[in-house]
Amino acid sequence: MSEHYYNAGDLAKFGNIAEYQKEMADKFFSYYGDVFKDSYLTAKEKSLIALAVAHAVQCPYCIDAYSSDAYEKGYSEAQMMEAVHVAAAIKGGAVLAHGVQMMNKVKEIGM
Repeated sequence: MSEHYYNAGDLAKFGNIAEYQKEMADKFFSYYGDVFKDSYLTAKEKSLIALAVAHAVQCPYCIDAYSSDAYEKGYSEAQMMEAVHVAAAIKGGAVLAHGVQMMNKVKEIGM
């Protein structure tokens, strides 16, 4: 058993998901590749977005991959951290916005 639940070495095994369901994996990897091509947004811009999303969804493999990718594409440490703060602000805001549901429920049961 590994010392940590998330093993950094497993990132290199990502392509192995095709082993159990090749057809679906092929579709996913085709789509994934298309998403990250230059289009209305550049591949560089998409890398920074991916880094922020990786933090929001708390995927250590994605954080690892897109930290490297964004840095290699020329983003500075400050730019990358700012993207992480954007993700944190949006995620925190979403949590607080859902607090309205709690408020509505408490008002409903308190009547």
